[in-house]
Amino acid sequence: MINWLLRHAGTSAGSFVRLVRQPFASLMIILVIAVTLAIPASLNLVVRAAQSVSSGWENALDFSVYLRRDIAEPDAGKLAQLIGQRADVASVRLITANEALAEFRAQSGFGAALDQLSENPLPHTLVVRPSAASTSASIILLQEELGNLPEADIVQVDTEWVQRFHAILDIVRRAIVIGGSLLGVAIIVIIGNTIRLDIQNRREEIEVTKLIGASNAFVRRPFLWSGIWYGLLGGLMAVGLVYYGLYLLAPSVSRLAGLYQSGVSVTSLSLNEALAVIGIGMALGLIGSWFAAARHMRRIEPR
Repeated sequence: MINWLLRHAGTSAGSFVRLVRQPFASLMIILVIAVTLAIPASLNLVVRAAQSVSSGWENALDFSVYLRRDIAEPDAGKLAQLIGQRADVASVRLITANEALAEFRAQSGFGAALDQLSENPLPHTLVVRPSAASTSASIILLQEELGNLPEADIVQVDTEWVQRFHAILDIVRRAIVIGGSLLGVAIIVIIGNTIRLDIQNRREEIEVTKLIGASNAFVRRPFLWSGIWYGLLGGLMAVGLVYYGLYLLAPSVSRLAGLYQSGVSVTSLSLNEALAVIGIGMALGLIGSWFAAARHMRRIEPR
């Protein structure tokens, strides 16, 4: 095992030295791999940022059930308990008319005008949140059933824009997976073609090595390490490009968050995600070099 590890260590060092001896060509290949890996990683961060923004929109799916003015507060509480027992309802919150008036008084700035009212004009309100397992059809059915309650006056809900937004995010997420897969195939082709050219340039060396008894596995080893080095360096550069792009976007995002008074921030790659990008680059480099070496190595035999 020690000898096997030593042979691989020596081969990997030799492959790295060959990359260093061709700095321009190696840099171009590594840069292409880095950009190809950075594109899906950056798009994934954009989707994650959009998800973090929309994580506080669960209340946009709530139903506001405004009860009739003649419904007493105890009857409204019993109705809230009854609706809360439904399987398609996650929670029900009762906002009494007095609570609604106090909130409106505090936020509207019309406290002096409200003091002139002889009675509270606001009704009791039930804020109904559908369960997480609810579908679009079940939400529409729940809205209709709540609207048909004899105690209900108006049922207000505006969920279509939230549903459209999440549908768009789902499409973008699937597109990233498909696009990332295609870009991965492109990396395999790029590395495979690079290794193929390297094999052709070292054809005479390979023939001599096989002539003295070297196996295909022994001859293939340095080319596999070349593919791994390409993937490793490309993954490291991809992570650097993503971090640099986030650094450039940070001031603009902060300014936008200040204008809208929101907590939007630039989400960065975590350590696991950065390691995943590097690992994917190394795996794609190994796969591309393996296919190229296995295919062309059999065709080179000593004459």
